[in-house]
This record gives sequence, C-alpha cells and structure tokens, in this order.
Amino acid sequence: MKVYDTAEFGKIIKKRRKALGYTQKYLSDFTGFSASFISDLENGKPTVEFGKALKIANLLGMDLIMEERGKT
Repeated sequence: MKVYDTAEFGKIIKKRRKALGYTQKYLSDFTGFSASFISDLENGKPTVEFGKALKIANLLGMDLIMEERGKT
C-alpha cells in the first residue's frame, strides 16, 4: 500500500491499532509517548515526530518500505 499523506498514514495506524485490540492509552503506557501524540498521529497531524511514528508502526507489526516514485 502506498501512503501519500499524513492523514492516510494516521488512518492506517488507527485501523491496525484497533484490529489488535489496543487502546491509545495502552500504546501510550507501553511506549511512554503521550496519548495526545498518538491521537495527533492517528488524526494525520503533519507535525508529529517521524521517529516516534515509525516506532508506533513497528510496534503494531507494520513494515515501511521506501522506494523512489516511478520505480517498482
């Protein structure tokens, strides 16, 4: 799946979190990140810290693959 904006990325993170049965509070407690950060991430706020966003994605069992546009 290709993601082109923060709103789409946030929706994917939220969907995966819910599929695993995790709450935002659980992720907050587990990672030490604030619940407001997780909410901002899921709502597509473009200023969230990318490193933290990657950590959340990895904790949810998601891999990100980077490729150049126009190449597959």
